[in-house]
Amino acid sequence: MAPASKKLPKASAECDNTVLHDAAARTEILNRLRRAEGQLRGIQRMVEEGEDCLKIGQQFAAVRKALDSTYLRMTVCFMEQELEQKLAPDDAQKAGLASMLKDMETLLARMG
Repeated sequence: MAPASKKLPKASAECDNTVLHDAAARTEILNRLRRAEGQLRGIQRMVEEGEDCLKIGQQFAAVRKALDSTYLRMTVCFMEQELEQKLAPDDAQKAGLASMLKDMETLLARMG
């Protein structure tokens, strides 16, 4: 007999706001994830075909970097969305906010 599936608890109303509402940002993140998925399939194929471990290791590093940069991009998009919603900046402030977040993304990307 198969085990009963567990139901996940419903998200609270506070969590409803943690969704990326920007369709372009979601599309960008999904495209990055699809590329990483393709890279992972390539690694699986390399393992199946008995490729050299050093070559496989290089591909692992590339996938990790791709996933890290995707996570960072999603986080910055979310921060921008939340700051704009909570602060309601005018157009000049939005430009400054976007510039600051881009700089922050660049700085954080250099850490990894």
